[in-house]
Amino acid sequence: MLKRARARRFSCMVVLECLRILTRQARACRFGQKEPAHLLGKLLDEIHSSKRRSRGPLMAAKKAAEGAKQEDGKYKHTVDLPKTTFGMRANSLVREPELQKIWDDNQVFKRVVEKNSGGNFILHDGPPYANGDLHMGHALNKILKDMINRYKMAMLLYHNFTSNRQGSNFRKESWVRNVMLLSLDEATRKDLTPIKLRAKAAKFAKGTVKTQMESFKRYGVWADWDNPYLTLDPEYEAAQIEVFGQMAIKGYIYRGRKPVHWSPSSRTALAEAELEIDLPRPPSSKSYGHTYAARFLFPDSNLSCGYPEGHVSRSIYVGFRLVSAPPALHEHLPNLCLAIWTTTPWTIPANAGGMPEFLKFLDILCAFPYLFYAAAVAVNAKLQYAIVELQTLSEDSSLSAGNKKRQLGNFFKEEKKPYLIVALDLVPTLEAKWSVKLIIRKTLSGSDIENSRYIHPISNKECPVVVGGDYITTESGTGLVHTAPGHGQEDYVTGLKYGLPILSPVDDDGKFTEEAGQFNGLNVLADGNVAVVKYLDEHLSLIMEESYAHKYPYDWRTKKPTIFRATEQWFASVEGFRQAAMDAIGHVKWVPSQAENRISAMTSGRSDWCISRQRTWGVPIPVFYHVQTKEPLMNEETTDHIKAIIAEKGSDAWWYMKVEDLLPGKYRDKASEYVKGTDTMDVWFDSGSSWAAVLGKRNGLSFPADLYLEGTDQHRGWFQSSLLTSIATKGGQAPYAGVITHGFVLDEKGLKMSKSLGNVVDPKSVIEGGKNQKEAPGYGADVLRLWVSSVDYTGDVMIGPQVLRQMSDIYRKLRGTLRYLLGNLHNWHADNAVPYHDLPMIDRHALFQLENVVKNIRESYENYQFFKIFQVIQRFVIVDLSNFYFDVAKDRLYVGGTTSLTRRSCQTVLEAHLLSIVRVIAPILPHLAEDVWQNLPFKYTKEDGSIAEFVFESRWPAPNTTWLSFPSEEVDFWEKILELRTEVNKVLEVARTGKLIGSSLEAKVYLQTSNAGLASRLREMCEADNDADTLNRIFITSQVEILPSMDNELTRNIPHTGECLVQGKTIVWIGVSRAEGGKCERCWNFSPQVGSFPEHPTLCSRCYNVVSVKQFPAVAMAT
Repeated sequence: MLKRARARRFSCMVVLECLRILTRQARACRFGQKEPAHLLGKLLDEIHSSKRRSRGPLMAAKKAAEGAKQEDGKYKHTVDLPKTTFGMRANSLVREPELQKIWDDNQVFKRVVEKNSGGNFILHDGPPYANGDLHMGHALNKILKDMINRYKMAMLLYHNFTSNRQGSNFRKESWVRNVMLLSLDEATRKDLTPIKLRAKAAKFAKGTVKTQMESFKRYGVWADWDNPYLTLDPEYEAAQIEVFGQMAIKGYIYRGRKPVHWSPSSRTALAEAELEIDLPRPPSSKSYGHTYAARFLFPDSNLSCGYPEGHVSRSIYVGFRLVSAPPALHEHLPNLCLAIWTTTPWTIPANAGGMPEFLKFLDILCAFPYLFYAAAVAVNAKLQYAIVELQTLSEDSSLSAGNKKRQLGNFFKEEKKPYLIVALDLVPTLEAKWSVKLIIRKTLSGSDIENSRYIHPISNKECPVVVGGDYITTESGTGLVHTAPGHGQEDYVTGLKYGLPILSPVDDDGKFTEEAGQFNGLNVLADGNVAVVKYLDEHLSLIMEESYAHKYPYDWRTKKPTIFRATEQWFASVEGFRQAAMDAIGHVKWVPSQAENRISAMTSGRSDWCISRQRTWGVPIPVFYHVQTKEPLMNEETTDHIKAIIAEKGSDAWWYMKVEDLLPGKYRDKASEYVKGTDTMDVWFDSGSSWAAVLGKRNGLSFPADLYLEGTDQHRGWFQSSLLTSIATKGGQAPYAGVITHGFVLDEKGLKMSKSLGNVVDPKSVIEGGKNQKEAPGYGADVLRLWVSSVDYTGDVMIGPQVLRQMSDIYRKLRGTLRYLLGNLHNWHADNAVPYHDLPMIDRHALFQLENVVKNIRESYENYQFFKIFQVIQRFVIVDLSNFYFDVAKDRLYVGGTTSLTRRSCQTVLEAHLLSIVRVIAPILPHLAEDVWQNLPFKYTKEDGSIAEFVFESRWPAPNTTWLSFPSEEVDFWEKILELRTEVNKVLEVARTGKLIGSSLEAKVYLQTSNAGLASRLREMCEADNDADTLNRIFITSQVEILPSMDNELTRNIPHTGECLVQGKTIVWIGVSRAEGGKCERCWNFSPQVGSFPEHPTLCSRCYNVVSVKQFPAVAMAT
């Protein structure tokens, strides 16, 4: 009954273990693991073998340690049990802070960096983070950087991590505006001067710096936290002014009136990097059928991307009546209209310009015919257009299609239905949409319509038809685009071509100005839109109105819609150095490699950079304007003077100093003629100048940096702004030699994290645990770091409770492996080491495997492929060590004799494994590595004779060519042995199921093969003088015999047999019978020699020889 109960219990354990492994395999791809498929089978084989294998010495020792009664306990003190103070439980919530305090108290980071002499490595940190609590994206970013830095330190490189703890400038002012101002009364708000506002923002920023710094320290991130660079430091601001001045002197900075992204909710212009954008997944990532917001565009031609979806616009079709046209159209006048379509009805008033009547006859118009037209309708010269007649209007003029409500306008209520001009290819689509019959009366090209004039339905002024570009397509709309140069980039370019004035009748708040006439004061995105549509409908110009859901640019800070609006702004002319930037990109190492294509496409196609912002916070654009002429005053003298002032007093000086003090002496007598500019620089110009403020100014740093590492959104942000400022001022040189980008962090289902979905994974909660510690336990920083190492960060990465539990399980196994190593080295001393050539072959093979692992891990560190390190460590620890070498080694470690050659040789190998594993995992798991190091049972002496008190003082394991020189034929042979061992375990399991044996030590194994070479080697192993290399020790059985043939006399009494194909070509027959002889009381092996020694009648010959030597009692491993 007891045996059956144990069997059932074991079966449950096997099933659970199988399910756990299968679950890990199924989830591997979800967080970057790519374990070989054969690993599962290998692990399953090991489950059968190791779970039911003999644990004789270990189980006996445990029973002895627990006080279990035995017939004779006189040998328990002769068993060498593991002993260590290193606990199985990490107790990370207590232990990790203790280790961090040890590092701080002993200034370990400083000591390690100062002793490094292998060269300089600079990882430049940035750009500014958004303020507030850190999220998982921050943790991913900083931990990746820390793993790289710690590895570089281990490689003796002088490590420089330019930690940046300054938050986004605008976010601080936004916080002050949105949070602090709301709590103040109106009088107090009016008293809030720019200086006071900046002071409050700076206070908030510095508080955030401190909070975030403590969080990063808790992640285990090492940096010179006492000396971070801050973008609000005067020295930094002065360097930024210097970069701006150099670009201005070279002619790259200019002021112009152009349409820019404008945020009414923020009351400022925005760069494209400040827009919320819908980010598609890279081709290498798995699609989960959703989109999510990020500040980045993939420009690759094979990727679709755009602004966030779900925005609903009031799109309208409008008829503009022609009043003059080329002769080919005369037959349809005056009853001919242009049909245009727009999703921004509020821009129609900006299309309302026209030529004043008294100017129509001036001769100047012959040379500049469109000079006084404020707007136009654009066509594509390459497209074919049709003049269509409207017939058979549907009886139901109220239409709907799904969620898109459509309403026909009053345009069709005219008694005489006008003809319309539309793109020929769109006629069928418009028929279906408008529910009318469109009869094609004539076709013509876009160029045939050029120079026609129409009456604007709002201003009643004449406007021209012009030829636009390829942005006019037949994908949607009508093929005709109403053109307002003040409200669109393509419109602006077309306007320049025809000399159209730039009209933008919208103010900073997004409301119509007096130029918009009757719509003055209305919000263009709200009641202004409604009013324009209503007006057009009342005046019989509205063909149809339709709710249109589409992608639309949002302010990524306020999460509110933006508009295109022409304003006076400062720009950096990218055209002046675009080719130099493209050339520099090709000399940078990009990880992943496709990142080069992305930033190249962005740089080659980007427009001029709008660098001015209408904010109080930030670094001022150092310009003065003439009171009368409004002409700007900005030259080398003025910028150098302001740079010197800001370097001494900070950028606040721009606001509290008088003009005469800000101007250099040469201009002070004219100070009354000038006023200070009020614009500040784009935050991306702030962060994009960091190379100049940090790399170019700080001692020990140099330009360019070795590495930049940020999220993929920074291709359009920091990577590009840094590139452009550097190329413009440093002779075409990029500020970085290499760039790494990582993806975004999603939940376990691949969804964007959001509070509304309740799927946010907070790094602080991962480390410290949630309110309910059972549901959300605290895993510590190392488990979080292990997760970072496990994912392929070049794409989107996923995290959640199940992933964290899996990481915790892997961490626990790794910790258990290290504890095993520590425990079995409790009485180790370097003098006990066995020379390499005296080691058993099994030990040399183990060192060969170890050296290969260290070599592969180093290559992965060098290539920043941390997920490969994770895979190698996991596979090496679970399969090669725990399930083979450690399993086999327990016999000689526990009962082989304290000073025996086999035990000393095994300890020699274990020491090498411990010192190598702990050092190669240290960059990823610094707390675990340091915890192990502080529990070493021996001192580690470095090459210079000094003691490494901390793990990072020990450096990276030195390459060992001797270990790697293990003969290739021996490598091949041991692969056969390991494969054969797996097959032997299968037959042992059959024998166990048949109740022939219980543990594997009760068995004798028989092998037979017709391969003479293999048979000879197997026979040599059976007769080996070195007990560690014998086949019975490797199979964990009591005996192994190599049969010369399959003669019936030799095999007929063997109850369980099997056959396998080793390496796919060599047939090996396997048999299993009961072991011969009696059971040794001490090691549980069976031997005919048991009973041969009167003094110790229950021992085998090996154990007799061991106990005959005086032994000191072993102490059980601390638990």
